[in-house]
Amino acid sequence: MRNKILLLGSGELGKEVVIAMQRLGQYVVAVDNYKDAPAMQVAHEFEVIDMLNGSELDKIVNKHKPDYIVPEVESIRTERFYDYEKQGYKVIPSAKAANFTMNRKSIRDLAAIDLGLKTAKYKYASSYYELVKGVEYTGMPCVVKPLMSSSGKGQSIIKNESEIEKAWDEALQGSRGDLMEVIVEEFISFDYEITLLTLTQNNNNTLFCPPIGHRQERGDYQESWQPMKMEDSHLKTAQEMADKVTKSLGGSGIWGVEFFIGKDGNIFLLSNKLNTFFLLKVTFNVK
Repeated sequence: MRNKILLLGSGELGKEVVIAMQRLGQYVVAVDNYKDAPAMQVAHEFEVIDMLNGSELDKIVNKHKPDYIVPEVESIRTERFYDYEKQGYKVIPSAKAANFTMNRKSIRDLAAIDLGLKTAKYKYASSYYELVKGVEYTGMPCVVKPLMSSSGKGQSIIKNESEIEKAWDEALQGSRGDLMEVIVEEFISFDYEITLLTLTQNNNNTLFCPPIGHRQERGDYQESWQPMKMEDSHLKTAQEMADKVTKSLGGSGIWGVEFFIGKDGNIFLLSNKLNTFFLLKVTFNVK
């Protein structure tokens, strides 16, 4: 069956997704805020709009009447997705998932408050003064990140008071969209990290692939491998947490849920960016 897919975000990843969709016989309209974006070069149609402008987004949806709406970047007026679902459009994986995973504040509060999961200590800051107070609360070292960013931009570690102002400036410069707010959280010393590919299905049954291990050096990615050898009890805990969070967000698809396993064997859930997609990246550290 041929469906029309509205792809919101047309970067290099989006280009690969368009090619994969076309191999399955699907019709793709690629959207971004600049012309000749990578995915636009291979899509059937393209649109250039400001995706943070809700009215422009509404017009594109009404114009194309897609079978599926797929968000690929963070800089989208995601709260509009709830209205689209009410109108009968299918948002991948769901309006709630897309809206929550584009914002560290929403997903952190979902985990820590709504689901009652124990997370690293954290505070939000919308001013330099609030960041100073947040650092006092979490203690040093601590990590500062924009609430909305991509590829780790704007993230830094504060080890002493003299680094607070620089961290504030870097976080604002690395922020995407129009959200000028940061999160500061305590630094967690971990032994290793994994990605747990989690498949949620329409029948409410959740499946898990073997864990994927990762190695970074000085903040730079080096390699990944599968499977990552880990304690059965740790894997079970990770699976339980991934199942709980993905079920709360709703929708069916593949989620890449990331965990940090502490040096003491604890599993930590830390807030990070979640990109909603056919392949969804969810970053957590669960304790």
